[in-house]
Amino acid sequence: MRRGCRLTWRKAGLVCILLPFATLTTLADQRPTPPSLPPTEQARLSIDQDPAVVEARHALGAAGHGAAALRAGSHEWTTRLAAQRRRVDKLGNSDEWTATLERTIRIGGKAAIDAQLGDNDIAIGQARIGEARHEAARALADLWLDTLASSRQRALWAEQLGFAEASHQAVAKRRKAGDASQLDLNVALADLQQVQQQLSAATSAEAKARARLALRFPTLNHEPPALAEPAALALSLPQWRDRILAESDPIKIAEGLLKKAELVAARARADRIPDPTVGVYTASEAFRSERVIGLSVSIPLSGSYRSERLQQALQDVEAARARVARQRREGEAEIIDAYADAAGGLDRWRLASQGLSTTQASARLTQRAYTLGEADLQTLLLARRQALDATAAAEQARVEALRWQHRLLIDAHLIWGLEDE
Repeated sequence: MRRGCRLTWRKAGLVCILLPFATLTTLADQRPTPPSLPPTEQARLSIDQDPAVVEARHALGAAGHGAAALRAGSHEWTTRLAAQRRRVDKLGNSDEWTATLERTIRIGGKAAIDAQLGDNDIAIGQARIGEARHEAARALADLWLDTLASSRQRALWAEQLGFAEASHQAVAKRRKAGDASQLDLNVALADLQQVQQQLSAATSAEAKARARLALRFPTLNHEPPALAEPAALALSLPQWRDRILAESDPIKIAEGLLKKAELVAARARADRIPDPTVGVYTASEAFRSERVIGLSVSIPLSGSYRSERLQQALQDVEAARARVARQRREGEAEIIDAYADAAGGLDRWRLASQGLSTTQASARLTQRAYTLGEADLQTLLLARRQALDATAAAEQARVEALRWQHRLLIDAHLIWGLEDE
């Protein structure tokens, strides 16, 4: 046994089995919200007020009433009244009547199956709420990150505008001094105008991103912060897979639908024996001289309809079982893709960031050198373009790395209280 594990082999085995689950539970309870996402309180408020989540909650309320109806059953008391006049030769007319009170009774454990169907519908409704909250959380994270990225892009072009204006002013001064040609001045002006156009487009993109965020989540009033640096992934791929699959609401819904199909099949099997209708009746006959009191039982004769319904239900069970397997496979494939994108995005961001500071420093030195007449305009524009491309690549890699890290955290229900549903 390992050092520090002075336990019996049976206890040690139990610890080894439960340790990964305890680790995941601890992570779920203690995982902080990344700095590039809104705080938990505001995020939960926005998610819970999303129309899809509100719709799912009302659907759950409807499922609760449906479950109560299934427990009560659709059979109700039925009353029947009949009156007749009998003509008897030489005796006259006899006014007679009959009153009946009857009800169909569920037999063969059908009431218990109906109750299970109602409870299962509630469980499916709860899973649908979880899925609605999960999709709303995904949308919130993506729209939030799009707003951050567009804001950073606008700031980047605003910085480039300062460089372009400085370059144009330097060319204009050199032109007046006779050290630059009109062609250089035209090139600098064209570069300035291009940067102004890009800045205008970036400003519009930021405005649209903010508008989409405000439209989808109007109660969110937290101002997006600056983009944070991506962190190393906290879990390995098997750990992410186990956690996400365990929290997957689509899989829970598919499993709930499978259980419902099995219960419907059990109900159809029990329904092959029809429910009897039991009643009591009383009648007055023979000039009110006879009073009749009796019991009645009626049982439908089962035919091929019930058998075919059972076969249909059994096929539905197999279809639901295949749906669960398909949903699980699709979920695993999505997890693998998200993990690969998160890990690859982190590597690409690190690689793009390594030479970024050097490229930006070279662009600033080239700008100063051109101002002092030590570099030509083409060299300056090339250095600025290289710095811009390097910065844009690093920012894009940062955004994508953060996006897929957020996706893993949300799918695993490790932030924003998503594990509460």
